[in-house]
Amino acid sequence: MSTWCEPADTPTFDVYAKEPEEPVWQVRATGAARFTWEYDDGRDRLLALYQKGKDKQWDGQRRIDWELEVDPYDPLGTPDEAMSLYGTRHWAKLTDKDKGELRRHYASWQFSQFLHGEQGAMICAARIVESVPDLDAKFYSATQTMDEARHAEIYGRFLHEKIGLLYPINDNLQSLLGDTLRDSRWDMPYLGVQVLIEGLALAAFGMIRDTTDKPLPKQILAYVMQDEARHVAFGRMALRDYYRQLTDAELREREEFVIEGCYLMRDRLRGVEVLENFGIPRAEAEEYSEQSEFLALFRKLLFSRIVPCVKDIGLWGERLQRAYVDLGVLEMGDSDLDLLMAQDEEVAERLDAERFAAEEKERVAEVEEAIEAGQRLGD
Repeated sequence: MSTWCEPADTPTFDVYAKEPEEPVWQVRATGAARFTWEYDDGRDRLLALYQKGKDKQWDGQRRIDWELEVDPYDPLGTPDEAMSLYGTRHWAKLTDKDKGELRRHYASWQFSQFLHGEQGAMICAARIVESVPDLDAKFYSATQTMDEARHAEIYGRFLHEKIGLLYPINDNLQSLLGDTLRDSRWDMPYLGVQVLIEGLALAAFGMIRDTTDKPLPKQILAYVMQDEARHVAFGRMALRDYYRQLTDAELREREEFVIEGCYLMRDRLRGVEVLENFGIPRAEAEEYSEQSEFLALFRKLLFSRIVPCVKDIGLWGERLQRAYVDLGVLEMGDSDLDLLMAQDEEVAERLDAERFAAEEKERVAEVEEAIEAGQRLGD
């Protein structure tokens, strides 16, 4: 179905569902820029990841098939049950057109948070280049900065060209990014972004990637996740090495940051802003979000990447475990994170192989048809 969306050159502020409070958010970041004069030493694992980061660079304009059409009123194939209004007194009053508009807003809100998170990750990766003391980590983080720029470009293009609607950054995501950037300790961008924001995003990307029947968002999410798997591996390597050197008091400080960040991340994906945009009071919208069985399961599964990563880097104190019991996600600490990351890589490679095989089959058919047409002319 051919549909119309705002053209790509439409100013972003013209397609926001609600105008952002600040046109430019300025965070007074703290911390030292660190130079190192040791150029010939580095951890083999991290240098290998840096090499992989260079080898796996790709162009979002070429690798993704932007010619694929998207219905902006059902861009992800979202089931009714996934929307928190489902089953409420408001749902029965919605026409099919209203439900399509609601799907459009939910997809826009979700992908807008992905977009804002990717810009935050790009800025934090650049901060790591600046502040981390080791050159091997600076090298890898430079490749991640480029990855995050590509992701922001891709999500921005999808929202502009295919949905034609954006939402401002969620308050909880903005709060965690602000806390991360304002902290002077060099490891906090790793902890805030690589572990919490990227970990939650990976789980959200994966759930949509594995359930959507729409080819364009599936491509976008699969290819972005291939990069993000490397980023989480980078954070794990760097923090696991560093946290072995910290005192118990220093580790507890970081656990407090993780606890607060996890609650912010849980509340980030309620989608209350969407319902407010449809005239539903905030308190009522929050109640619907809490009562939705689908969203409760979705929020729980979002921690499938964060909890095992936190445990792996050595943050597993009693208070942190109690917080995970409260969130209902403690058992996820035993998940096989390496297996999940390997699967993320494989999904993208398999998608590429299937796409290129189909394209090659089409080319062969075209050549055979041209040969047959030539033979008929010759006869």
